Amino acid sequence: MAEFPALNGQSVSYAILQYPAGSVNPVHTHPRSAELLFLMSGTLEVGFIDTTNKIFNQTLQTGDVFVFPKGLVHYQYNADAKSCAWAISAFGSANAGTVSVPNSVFNTSIPDNILAKSFKTDIMTIQKIKAGLA
Repeated sequence: MAEFPALNGQSVSYAILQYPAGSVNPVHTHPRSAELLFLMSGTLEVGFIDTTNKIFNQTLQTGDVFVFPKGLVHYQYNADAKSCAWAISAFGSANAGTVSVPNSVFNTSIPDNILAKSFKTDIMTIQKIKAGLA
């Protein structure tokens, strides 16, 4: 809506996405909308995790479509080391929202000891993850 105010109240939005060679769109959610992804060129490995922690994943080829249900954690990965992939994402909301899981967990003020216990690791590992995201 910020880039195109006419979307306000229309319950729809789109995004053109470029995935450089070897890149990942890190695990994230859209709390206010499902996402329909249409792959225009290249290949993408995509997937989402349902509420029972089951993964639904697929390798998309040019012309394929994939749906990410509203609010579920999902990702896209361009495993091709040489070529970009391009896609169009359609949302059933003018403001689908994006919650980046890595940033929401590791770039917040959640204490390191709580994160270490939550991930069954040590504080040093949590600090290394945080440093890698900075």
